[in-house]
Amino acid sequence: MSDSSSLPPVRLHSEAELARDALATPLFSRAARLARWAGPDTRVGVGGELEEEQLPGAAEALGLAGDDAAALASEAWRVAVDTGLVAIVDEEEGTVAAAPDLALLTSGSPHDVLGLWLGALETVLADASVPDLDDLGDAMDEDGTIDFSELDWDLEAEAEFLDGVLGNLYLLTVNEEGPGDRPVPLPALAASMIVPDDMGEPTNDVLEQVSDAMMRLDDQFRLLEPIGLVEFRPVDEALMADAEDAADAADEPAAPVDDTDVSRYGMVRLTPLGLYGLRARLLEAGISAPAVGDLVDKGADALLDGTSTFPPMAAQAETEQWLARREPLTAARELLAAARGGDKGAPLRRLRCQQALSLVGTEAEPALREVLDDAELGGLARVWLVERGAADVPAPPESMVFWLTIDTVAAQLAAEGNSTELQTLVEGLAQQHSGFFATAWRVDHPATPDVLEAMGRLHPDKKVAKAARKAAFKARSQQGV
Repeated sequence: MSDSSSLPPVRLHSEAELARDALATPLFSRAARLARWAGPDTRVGVGGELEEEQLPGAAEALGLAGDDAAALASEAWRVAVDTGLVAIVDEEEGTVAAAPDLALLTSGSPHDVLGLWLGALETVLADASVPDLDDLGDAMDEDGTIDFSELDWDLEAEAEFLDGVLGNLYLLTVNEEGPGDRPVPLPALAASMIVPDDMGEPTNDVLEQVSDAMMRLDDQFRLLEPIGLVEFRPVDEALMADAEDAADAADEPAAPVDDTDVSRYGMVRLTPLGLYGLRARLLEAGISAPAVGDLVDKGADALLDGTSTFPPMAAQAETEQWLARREPLTAARELLAAARGGDKGAPLRRLRCQQALSLVGTEAEPALREVLDDAELGGLARVWLVERGAADVPAPPESMVFWLTIDTVAAQLAAEGNSTELQTLVEGLAQQHSGFFATAWRVDHPATPDVLEAMGRLHPDKKVAKAARKAAFKARSQQGV
C-alpha cells in the first residue's frame, strides 16, 4: 500500500459501531449464516469448497434466487472457511462443522468481530487480484492445470496495483485537503496510479492505460463492496458500450473522462469500516497510520510532539479527547511543563500547547499565573490570561515580547514552512516595529538566526529583507553558529 512514512491521522468510529457495520455487510453476514447452516450432511471438496449439489441448498438458506445465487453462496462459503467460521472435520469424507470462532460473532467483543471481518477482507482482496475466470479457462491445459505463462497477468503486480489504489484512496480520505468522505471519481483514482506527476497533457497511450485501469477497478470494486470496504457506483454500462463502439470506429482511443458527468465513469468512497480495515493493513505492513485518539492515554509531552505533524482539525480533535480525560488545572500544568525546552521542536510544542490551552476554561488560571516569570512560558501565559479578561496581568518586559515573537515565527516555520500566512506575519512585524531587527538579533533564542534569515527570505521589500539578513548574520555570530 502507500509507502508514506507518516500518514495523516484518521478519525475512526468506535469499535462497537464498526463491529455492527461488519456484521451487517452482505458477504460477511452470508458467511456467518452459512456457517450456522452447515451440518452433518454438508460436504466439501478437497479445497474446502461446497460440493456442487450442496449449492442450491446453501443459496436457499441465504434466501438467494436467480442466475447468480449459486455463485453468491459459493463465495460466502469460501469466506466462512477462510475466516475460520467453519472447520473441516474430515478431509477425506469432506465433512465440516461450525468452528469455535463462530461463537465470537455473538458472544465475543467488538474487537473479536472486527478481527474475523479483517480475515474475510483479506480473502476478498485476494479474489479481487485474480483475473477473470474466462481468461483462466483459456490458459487451462487438457489435464485441468493452469499455465500461468499463458496469462498476461502477474499475481504480485495485480495485488500491488490494488494495494496502491487503496492506499491512494485512504490518503485522499484522511487528508484534510482531500475529498474526505465524498466519493472519488474512478478515472481520477486510476490516473493516480498511471499518469506521472510531472506529465502535462497525457498522451493517447497513457489515456488508454487509464481507461484499462478504470475497467479493472470497476470489476474489483464490485467485488469489494459486499464486504463493506467501499460504497461504489459502477461505470455506466451504456457508457462502456458507447466506448467500445467508438473504439471500433476510430484509430485513437477515447478519453476516459467526460467532464459533463464524471459520475457515469464510476464513483467510490471508503466506508468507516473500510477506513478501519485499510488502516489495520497499513499497520500490519509496518506503516505509520495514526488515528485520532491514539494519544489520549499518553502524557502531555507525547500529545504535543505527536500532534506537531497533524493537520489543524485532527490536532484539535486529538487535543479535545486528551483534555476530556483530565481536570483542567492538572492538564494545564502538564501541558506547560511539556512545552519547555530549547531543542529544535520546542517552538512548535509551545504553539501546540498554546492551542491546547485555548480549549481549557478559567479553572486553569492558577497554572498560567505560576509561569508568568518563566522566560519560555511567561509570554504565552500572559496572552491566555488577557484573552480571558483576567485581572492584574503584569505587562511583559521587552525581552519577553521579542523572545515570544521569535518563538512564534519559529513554530510557524516548523508547522507550515514559507506559507502566505507566515509572510503576512513577517510583513506585519517589520511594519509595526521600525527597529525590530536592531533588537531581534540579540534575542537569546536558539532559533533567532533561522527566523531572521527566513524573514529576509519572505519579506517582499528588498531594504527590509536586507536588514533581516544582516540581523541573521549578527545573531549567528553572537551564538557562534
